[in-house]
Amino acid sequence: MTSDPAVTAVRAVISGRVQGVWFRGWIRERAGELGLDGWVRNRRDGTVEAVFAGSEAAVAEMLAACRKGPPLARVTEIATTTADTPPAAGFETRPTA
Repeated sequence: MTSDPAVTAVRAVISGRVQGVWFRGWIRERAGELGLDGWVRNRRDGTVEAVFAGSEAAVAEMLAACRKGPPLARVTEIATTTADTPPAAGFETRPTA
């Protein structure tokens, strides 16, 4: 975990029609474009959970993009909390939890 004050880290739980519509792959690609570190995974309750870490502007842009998602997704809610900065650089897909 970094103590760099320029890094913002947010945990997001995204609800709606977000599984089976390529949401995780879309998040991974978009996060890479924005230079974010973190991870994404499906949850057994039908939501998608992700941690985004990077500049405040890039994290805000990612969250705004998640409100729409990929074409087949229908996002109804995004709940966010502060998160610890991921220990490794890059963005990964994690197993369902």
